[in-house]
Amino acid sequence: MAHRHTRAPELAFRAGRGWLEEMSSTYRGRIAPSPTGLMHLGHARTFWTAFEHASDANGALVFRNEDIDPARCKPEFATAAIEDLAWLGIRWDEGPDIGGTHAPYDQSARRGLHEAAFERLRASGAVYPCTCSRKDIAESAAAPHAEGDEPIYAGTCRPERLSAEENSRRAALPRSGVAWRFRVPDGRRLEFVDSAAGPQAIVCGEALGDFVVWRKDDWPSYQLAVVVDDAAMGITEVVRGRDLLVSTFRQLLLYEACGADAPSFFHCPLVTDAAGVRLAKRHDALSLRALRSQGWKPEALRACWDGPLPPSPP
Repeated sequence: MAHRHTRAPELAFRAGRGWLEEMSSTYRGRIAPSPTGLMHLGHARTFWTAFEHASDANGALVFRNEDIDPARCKPEFATAAIEDLAWLGIRWDEGPDIGGTHAPYDQSARRGLHEAAFERLRASGAVYPCTCSRKDIAESAAAPHAEGDEPIYAGTCRPERLSAEENSRRAALPRSGVAWRFRVPDGRRLEFVDSAAGPQAIVCGEALGDFVVWRKDDWPSYQLAVVVDDAAMGITEVVRGRDLLVSTFRQLLLYEACGADAPSFFHCPLVTDAAGVRLAKRHDALSLRALRSQGWKPEALRACWDGPLPPSPP
């Protein structure tokens, strides 16, 4: 695959024209690991699926290092992800190791775009500051939430629930120091068709509450950063695990609020361990790094990761 190292296109928010100078008309997929631990078999299968989709479409595959959690992200895990996925046989056309036309590929270095998107949302009134603690949110959750998903926020800090004086004070708050939530349109039905899981639908306010787009520690949330970066990089299909299915509805709202077109989505079934528990980064024994050290070969691993893994490599 050819790799081009040219300057990234200039991006800007412009009324009436959406917010991108450039959108791709050909297939562009991506793999976007977060360097908070070693890659496990679940990641491997999902990223291999993304690689296959890009290859089958004769399109491009982008590697983006999603390192916007400074407390948990480690450079050594970012390096390991590149090494392990390359060992598995995945090849990408753009990434932090080879550059490309949509650099930078470390998400933390794309902060300017994230800040611009946040300011656009703030100026439009789409977001508001939230001073609730995690305990407050857990105790006042408006409705049950899916396993592994965040509690449905009760709207305690919505401006209409506060006094005029308090709203005036909060309007002057800086971006950092509080969480900023996106106001979901209560009662609105959201729908999309997932290429793997089929038709999906929820009602805002019932299955989805106001969600954080900018964190108290002055970093963008996953929801905002992934929308901004996928749009700016011209991604046409997002392949990821089914645990992020509900997040798609949040992201569809953000694409709309930012004036950008959403990609299509393919949410892969999750890989589980022998006890039926979905894999997480704590499963060090099933990390690619550990399996490599045990003597597994990439082709052997790919041949059996949909079923129980044998105790030793064939």
